[in-house]
Amino acid sequence: MNWIETIKPIALGIIYAIIIYIVGKIIIKFILNSIKKVIAKRNPDPSLTNFLVSVVSALLYVLLFLTIAYTIGIDVTSFVAILGAAGLAIGLALQGSLSNFAGGVLILLFKPFKVDDVIEAQGHLGVVESIDILYTKMHTFDNKDIVIPNGALANSDIINMSNKPTRRTEFNVGVAYGTDLKKTKQIMQDVFAKDERIHRDPEPVVFFTSFGDSSLDLVARVWTDAANLWPVYFDNMEALKEAFEANDIEIPFPQRDVNHFYPEGKKED
Repeated sequence: MNWIETIKPIALGIIYAIIIYIVGKIIIKFILNSIKKVIAKRNPDPSLTNFLVSVVSALLYVLLFLTIAYTIGIDVTSFVAILGAAGLAIGLALQGSLSNFAGGVLILLFKPFKVDDVIEAQGHLGVVESIDILYTKMHTFDNKDIVIPNGALANSDIINMSNKPTRRTEFNVGVAYGTDLKKTKQIMQDVFAKDERIHRDPEPVVFFTSFGDSSLDLVARVWTDAANLWPVYFDNMEALKEAFEANDIEIPFPQRDVNHFYPEGKKED
């Protein structure tokens, strides 16, 4: 009978451990499903959802196994101390990576940009190719790949050029002194009126801006769909040049008048 008394607490501990494990798995599953639903409402990005669920799942299972170990009589104090020391050492060694990780979570959660957006950040202009938990990858318009750490990206200015459906572009032109400005502005408006990609609301506007060194400077501002921005700019720059030439409007180049003065009685050689 002594062996029964010896085995009894061990058996009870194992039974309790099994019960705690089963109940713990059910609770963990419920918590993870709740987290998925909450994240899905705020942010449907699967990469962020999967990552956060994995982290929370690992932490909950560590807590579950520590609870089981304590239940069957294992001293977990030293084990917790080892985990704490290891966590501190890893944190100090991976400061940069942890910063990138935090930046990745912020980017995926608040979405200042998304895949296929055109952005300007950290001195680079390009299209976002992927947003990983540590790095964001983009490619430039001359087909170079750029990898930017999320820590730096999350703490810097980001210009998102794809976030709005419409964009405004400007045409800066100069005409010769003596040119009829009203006629010039009307010619420019006529050019813009022929392009159906240019919006009528807000309508195109043309302003005289300054007296340049060799020209009267004007600026035209038009609105178009974001996808048409550069085609509209390049096509209309060419159309403006052709319209100016057809109407004898001179586009000047920089000029300087140089006058020579000679002392009295001295002639030019």
